Amino acid sequence: MKKYIFSVMICLAMFLPAIALAVEPTTGPINVYLNEIGGELGLGTRDVRLVIASIINVALGLLGIVAVVLILYAGLTWMTAGGDSKKVDTAKHIMTAAVIGLIIILSAYAIAKFVISSLLTATVS
Repeated sequence: MKKYIFSVMICLAMFLPAIALAVEPTTGPINVYLNEIGGELGLGTRDVRLVIASIINVALGLLGIVAVVLILYAGLTWMTAGGDSKKVDTAKHIMTAAVIGLIIILSAYAIAKFVISSLLTATVS
């Protein structure tokens, strides 16, 4: 039963988060301010919400890479254990923690995409 629930959670975490295509706003008080002040200071003129969304995407992408590398490391440790039960148990614990972490990262990615797209939709006039 636990394997079934775990498989369902993996499928939901991987297939439910739809990538929201956010439209960059071109008008409104925020962009007018950014274009005027940012242009004078030599800073970027992108919307602050989109910059924050990009930072979140990069951070979650890096965390996802770390989780996948940990899963690969645990698999390598398990394969090279040579029958040593202590190494196998260590590999199982690392793999379990890495998979749980990957599920959390994918859930955070889905929530962040939903919140950011909802904010952009609600605030763009």
